[in-house]
Amino acid sequence: MNETLKVLETRRSCRNFDKERMVSEEDIQAVVKAGTYAATGMGRQSPIIIAVTNKELRNRLSAENAKIMGTATDPFYGAPVILIVLADKDIPTYQYDGSLVMGNLMNAAESLGLGSIWIHRAKEEFESDFGKKILADLGIEGNYEGIGHCAIGYAAAPANAPAPRKENYVYYVK
Repeated sequence: MNETLKVLETRRSCRNFDKERMVSEEDIQAVVKAGTYAATGMGRQSPIIIAVTNKELRNRLSAENAKIMGTATDPFYGAPVILIVLADKDIPTYQYDGSLVMGNLMNAAESLGLGSIWIHRAKEEFESDFGKKILADLGIEGNYEGIGHCAIGYAAAPANAPAPRKENYVYYVK
């Protein structure tokens, strides 16, 4: 089977990361680069990616995300790297653009033997003073909305087999 198709069929959300093993800088950069090559409406490249490897900021993001979710557990499942995707709300396709970036990040992670999971609530995080301060501290200006967090790291256990595809998933018109 073609390697790309294999990645697309085998990638699963990882909910149990190896908390002791950090992803190499080379692999992080490769995953992020793949995200920058996602298709975007009219090639406008409306999204941005914030790659968080700083443990203190990662833990603050986790706590804020958990607060929004209404829990005290780590919504990032122990992943050491958080790739935050935001997109420019002034671009009509920004949500689609950001979603495609998220897909590229997760598939690139899988291709490198890393686990990944899309974690929501980035919108709420970056609408809050907490998120606005992060953007300001990074010198990021613009009308950005949080699309998602791509948590990546090494899986602590093998991924589950994919569920069977549902009936009537595809309709062919010939």
